[in-house]
Amino acid sequence: MPVHPSIVHVALHTPSHSGVGDLLSYASERPLAPGTLVRVPLGSREVLGVVWDADQATGELPDGATLRAIAGVLEGVAPLDAHWRRLVAFAARYYQRALGEVALAALPPQLRDLKPEQLARRLRRPATPAGDTSDTIQNIALTAEQESARARIAAEKGPFLLFGSTGSGKTEVYLRCVQEMLEADKGDGFPAQALVMVPEINLTPQLEERFVGRFAPRFGAGAVVSLHSGMTNPQRLKSWLAAHSGTARIVLGTRMAVFASLPGLKLIVVDEEHDPSYKQQEGARYSARDLAIWRGREQGAKVLLGSATPSLESWHASRPPTPEDPEGGRYVRLHMPSRIGAGALARVRRVDMNQQPRRTVFSAPLLQAITERVARGEQSMILLNRRGYAPVLHCVDCGWKSDCPHCSAHQVFHKTDRTLRCHHCGFAVRVPHHCPSCGSPDIHPMGRGTEQLEEQLGALLRNVQRPDGDPARIARIDADTTKAKGALEAQLAQVHSGEVDVLVGTQMISKGHDFRRITLVAAVQPDGALFSSDFRAPERLFALLMQAAGRAGRDAAYMAAQGTQCEMWVQSFHPQHAVFEALRTHDYPAFATQQLKEREEAAMPPFSYQALVRADARTQEVAQGFLSAATAAAHATGLPGLDLVTLFPPVPLTIQRVANVERAQMLMESPSRAALQRFLAAWQPVLQTTRSQPEHKGLIRWLVDVDPLAI
Repeated sequence: MPVHPSIVHVALHTPSHSGVGDLLSYASERPLAPGTLVRVPLGSREVLGVVWDADQATGELPDGATLRAIAGVLEGVAPLDAHWRRLVAFAARYYQRALGEVALAALPPQLRDLKPEQLARRLRRPATPAGDTSDTIQNIALTAEQESARARIAAEKGPFLLFGSTGSGKTEVYLRCVQEMLEADKGDGFPAQALVMVPEINLTPQLEERFVGRFAPRFGAGAVVSLHSGMTNPQRLKSWLAAHSGTARIVLGTRMAVFASLPGLKLIVVDEEHDPSYKQQEGARYSARDLAIWRGREQGAKVLLGSATPSLESWHASRPPTPEDPEGGRYVRLHMPSRIGAGALARVRRVDMNQQPRRTVFSAPLLQAITERVARGEQSMILLNRRGYAPVLHCVDCGWKSDCPHCSAHQVFHKTDRTLRCHHCGFAVRVPHHCPSCGSPDIHPMGRGTEQLEEQLGALLRNVQRPDGDPARIARIDADTTKAKGALEAQLAQVHSGEVDVLVGTQMISKGHDFRRITLVAAVQPDGALFSSDFRAPERLFALLMQAAGRAGRDAAYMAAQGTQCEMWVQSFHPQHAVFEALRTHDYPAFATQQLKEREEAAMPPFSYQALVRADARTQEVAQGFLSAATAAAHATGLPGLDLVTLFPPVPLTIQRVANVERAQMLMESPSRAALQRFLAAWQPVLQTTRSQPEHKGLIRWLVDVDPLAI
């Protein structure tokens, strides 16, 4: 029988649902430690893999069997440690994905493409010099609330939920906690490290500036690195290697950074923990926030979640003990209600749009308030979470609408470049001069987007002057105006310098930005989320409006000098709705209590656990047929956990066709997370078998979404 010095089992990014298995075996001339990065042959290609375990003794194969040998070892990179491998294994198991898929997706793209000799050359390049370092860090004095939070984080185990008002100084608490963790490092092992996550790429530059300014003088220029998808592949590889080797002491990043290799991890901070951007929506649909909690517990690192509007899951998990619930939640809740260096929270003013003339965009009182702010040299921010000029073009004569030919959605009218663009598949055409259906020239935009708001404000404020006599200046920030590299930074710099009087934008301007001169924020069309079929819509709307309101009045000295009060305006056809009532008093606890009561009565998360299975196919019948057949097979075989899992019938998605692919989904729910996980694990082979049946030939793909955020 053939004998090899060592057989290694390697995790590879094999095609999803390929049936290949999690690990493939290869021959190695010498034993390799688990976590070693290797290049191995796979079919006709050579790919990157991670040694997951190895038969250190000589392995024997059956007669006639052979193993392909590994092609090379990435010698310059230390093996990925057991903590990282356990994190990846847990994520793959919990989110129902292949082990290799999660492992390889967690590594820098360029690392997957480099051969050992190429990586060796890369590693020989000189590292960033540390420069002059000092022993002191210039700190800002903490308030009593900040000091109380810091002391409890230092003394207790956590995890912690830092519930702090917008402008309460949560970032300063993060900085101080990171500093104390680094200074407590005795230097007798791997250097202590911190991971600080933010929900979106556009928030990383300003955070990086603060962290570099605070820690580079003490720990060197390379002590702080960023990790997010907006970086080039070489940049991401450089940051990843710095974190993996311990050169980087602090990693700032978006959700992907939760998988960074940080052998010395001692602290994880998840800022704006409520933000849905922490949930991956492609491939392995993981929640970076939830994985941060798991990773902290497994690796012995403290975890600090921060938000002015925590997710209801985190709020419930941090509930204090009561006589009825003596244990309380798993998290420690810390509260910082006061704003630092900022004026009072914005006064909320509601406008009943039922009392306004039909088709009014900006009510007379709101327009007057904006005009007064411009005349005093103050800034206003207008929020509308819909980009483009109008959601749809419409023919008055025949009723034609600008539907996307490839999706069950409208093409959005973009006036700037005169295109109709589908925001789902990207298909774009020039705006027609006449109705494609009846030839009528009478086609008009319906609804409003940020482009239209910018144009209308320009017309309404054309005679309004700033204190220096110049006309009012209006700017728009959304995904369309920030495509070019550096565009967002340049536009934000204009706002900060006072070159912009009225800022129009989508949700991307509502969170995290420290605008010092904005004294008025307005939400002009927030009603769409009030009556959504998604039970999380009110929570998301409340968080968005609270975050937006927090952009106003952030500089108390400026507000006092202006002699003005910051305001949040809400234009609504339902001004008495519970969401706006809670917003009026800035009472998140009351809002959360009411929402959690409703969810408990309806047995919705966090009082139950959910998963979605989605099927994509050429026809809706095939998509739903696959899900129905897999459900029938689950019942017929009596899968483990099924007695505690409710399977709902398959239905089309709200937008059921995207890029000529029909989409259906089915929801499953259980009062037991463990039962749901047992069922999903046992159901995977049933789904595989069902897909292979001839009647489901038109199925393109299926996927499982555990703990979905949108249904």
